[in-house]
Amino acid sequence: MKRKLSVFLSFCAALALTATIGLTLPADARDLTIVGWGGTTQAAHRVAYFKPFMKETGLKIVEDEWNGEMAKIRAMVETGHVTWDVVQVEAPEAFQGCDEGLFEKLDWSKITAKSKLVDGAAFDCGAGVLIWSTVFAYDANKIKDGPKNWTDFWNVKKWPGKRGMRRGAKMTLEIALLADGVARKDVYKVLSTPKGVDRAFKKLDELKPYILWWKAGVEPQQRLAAGDVAMSMAYNAWIYRVNQEEGRNFKIVWDGNLYSMDYWTIVKGSPNIDKAYKFIALATRPDRQAVFFNKIAYGWTAKGTGKYISPKMLPNLPTAGGHLDNALLTNVAFWQENGESLEQRFQAWVAK
Repeated sequence: MKRKLSVFLSFCAALALTATIGLTLPADARDLTIVGWGGTTQAAHRVAYFKPFMKETGLKIVEDEWNGEMAKIRAMVETGHVTWDVVQVEAPEAFQGCDEGLFEKLDWSKITAKSKLVDGAAFDCGAGVLIWSTVFAYDANKIKDGPKNWTDFWNVKKWPGKRGMRRGAKMTLEIALLADGVARKDVYKVLSTPKGVDRAFKKLDELKPYILWWKAGVEPQQRLAAGDVAMSMAYNAWIYRVNQEEGRNFKIVWDGNLYSMDYWTIVKGSPNIDKAYKFIALATRPDRQAVFFNKIAYGWTAKGTGKYISPKMLPNLPTAGGHLDNALLTNVAFWQENGESLEQRFQAWVAK
């Protein structure tokens, strides 16, 4: 009887211990969850980062996808039920989330020296994932002596035909000022004044009869292929992809391109913060980034990556060949402060 009682008590103790562990450690036991945009980008991340990380550390990664819905992260943080750890976030949301306390302030001593990353790739709450550029492109099979800059983009006499432009104030207003001769370094200074905003819209007035607006990143390539536009504002990686997959000869004009960055962020309250740091440290190594940027035509964020990129791929990347020498970094702080009012004015202007 005593033996049965002893076994029973041991069993109860085991249950109690299990319950205690279950109550206090489930989050720590959870695998590292990394969230990205899905598609070909995440497939390349899998090869360049996820699989090597699991092999090097013995830790497991669970993948998820999102569409930038910050409300989901906000709900996790507010309820304390954080199921995502590392999230790939575009710059505006990264800065917004940092301001709101939705992302962890990074301890860079656990990642890499900030000096080893390109300008802008290391900030309080994020580590640069990639650089993407807004450029314009045209069909080089149809236009031999092509345009060289945004001023040329406005020249419908020399290069007749419609122009494709993104239907949004951000980047479009900057482009209008560049086309009007504003120096790159002065664009946001000019755009910060009522007179400067009027100047941008006045420049857009000149081109408005020729503009076909687009919203989705896939549209510029489709309209170029169909001959609906002579040239179009576009995202560099999309142009590269259609050239590779469909054998197109769409030429990118890099002069005056606007570039921005995606960031790896750690959701505030993540129970896997140490694992997250290990992952971001690996993902900011040049040897790992080279695997990604040999597959996808974005720009690297880790200095020294270029020496690992194939000569065939190199000219297609924003960070190569002097493509950033005359580029404009999108000013996130400016758009956080002025975005709502400028977008309202822009959409009203388009609708006229």
